[in-house]
Order: sequence, then structure tokens, then C-alpha cells
Amino acid sequence: MQMQIEISPKRVRAYLAGAVVLDTVQARLVWENPHYPAYYIPRSDVREALLVPSEHTSRSETRGLARHFDVRVGERVAARAAWQYDDSPELRSLVRFEWGALDAWFEEEEEVFVHPRDPHKRCDILHSSRHVVVSIGGVVLADTHRPTLLLETGLPPRYYVPKTDVRMDRLTAIEKRTGCAYKGFASYWVYAQNGKVVEPDVAWSYAHPLPDAVKIAGMIGFYNETLDIEVDGVRLDKPITEFSRSQK
Repeated sequence: MQMQIEISPKRVRAYLAGAVVLDTVQARLVWENPHYPAYYIPRSDVREALLVPSEHTSRSETRGLARHFDVRVGERVAARAAWQYDDSPELRSLVRFEWGALDAWFEEEEEVFVHPRDPHKRCDILHSSRHVVVSIGGVVLADTHRPTLLLETGLPPRYYVPKTDVRMDRLTAIEKRTGCAYKGFASYWVYAQNGKVVEPDVAWSYAHPLPDAVKIAGMIGFYNETLDIEVDGVRLDKPITEFSRSQK
């Protein structure tokens, strides 16, 4: 994949232990993979005193050799949380940070989660009156005439169902939690029979979604990949890509 680089129009800041680690209006969005971008920050907009050189290096086929730095704020250390590609003409003046190693990231005055949002991705959420039935092995898990459709660029449509139209007694909650940069943090259910899991991760929900996804708050989404979903009497084809299964 050819590396795609864009300048972000947003002010970007990140914090560790209450200290500003970086503050820039010239962040680069770099697509290191096809699914979402990473932020690269001009070295001049990074608190230089907080970067401590480490002995660790790594290598990328497309970006060359990287020198790693610890990020240190007082007694708090984020080990090898920053790196710089000296071999890359496009990136050598920029610093890449491990997103989860820092405490918080902000775009302008809004906190963002998981990873930078892709400016080319849309996430439309639409109330509907279509008849949606979700089942597994002939067992109906949900039946509704008031679904909410989530249409996200590059992913199959997702059908969210009000809890009152879901057979919650047929779902078993698990401890799994994941985060989405566009929707927030999700909890999960499996389908079990006689105490044995028949199908993992059949359903999920965003109890407290991010503001742009408030329409699906508390609703139950289902995996198109493993369940039988009928819309107005027509059974949907099952997506087969592993990435689509990992993104709700």
C-alpha cells in the first residue's frame, strides 16, 4: 500500500500525567494501514524535554528505521511511546506517538478516543420502519419494525434493535469491551445453550455512545457475519471479511 499523508486542519493536543506532550495545528494524518490514519506530529510542536531517547529501534518496510523515545513526566514514564523515522524524507521531521500510551487526545476542545477519525469516512445513522428479524439456527433473537441502521464507509450496514424487541433472555453478557473512534465503547453478548457458548460475540451495545452516535444509545447491534438477518422478508448475504467483523 502506498503511504497516504494529509495535513489535518484541526488543532491536536495530547496529555500525559496532566502535562501537554504535544500541541499542533500542523498534524499529519498518515495511513499506515487502509483502515484508519495515525497522527504524526512536527517535532517542533512536541515538548522536547519530555522525550527521552531509548536504545530501542524498529524497522518498517515503507518508512525505514525508527528511533524510539520514552515519554517522561515526573515519575510517570510511557516507555518507547514515541518514535521518529529518520530514513523517510516525508516523515523524518515528525514524531509518531502510541495512542494508548498517552492519557488523553484532543481535536480542538473535544476529546477523541481509540485513534484519529478518518476525514473521508462517513457514519450515517438512520431510524427505520423496516421489518428486521435476527436469528441463529432457527432461534429468533430479535424481531422489530423500528430498527436503526448504521451505515459506515467500507463496512456492511449494521442493524440496531431496541432492547424491548430483543430476546435478552437468549443472550449472555460477557466482560469483553472494545472502543470505536466514531461510536464509543461497546459491551458484548454471546449466544449460549445449556451454559455452553454456541456463538461468541453475537451482539453488542453502546450504553453511552459518543455524541455523533447518540441514536444507537442502549440499542443492540448484531453480527451480520454469523447470524441470519432478514430485512422485509429477504435474508441478507453474510459479509466474509474479518475486518468487517471487528468493526461495529
